[in-house]
Amino acid sequence: MKFAFLIMGDFNSTTDRAFIHNGQAQIIGVSNIQDATAVAKELYKDGIHCIELCGAFGEAGAKKIIDVTENKIPIGYITHLPEQYEVYKKFFNLNK
Repeated sequence: MKFAFLIMGDFNSTTDRAFIHNGQAQIIGVSNIQDATAVAKELYKDGIHCIELCGAFGEAGAKKIIDVTENKIPIGYITHLPEQYEVYKKFFNLNK
């Protein structure tokens, strides 16, 4: 199974990539949702079987990735429990 995890932040999706398990699993840093959709299209064309997304994508971002992969492969995104909201808010500096 070819699997990718996309993480959103201060990344360059061309160079911020890591591969394990002989390239079958990879992590790619993307800068924003537009970058992520381009990467997801590329991965889908290259035969990726599954894409997981960091929590920064949220439901709306996950739906955009589902759309660009034609809803043909599993797309998941990370969430957290409600009691962790304040911890996440502080860590990701969501008070801006």
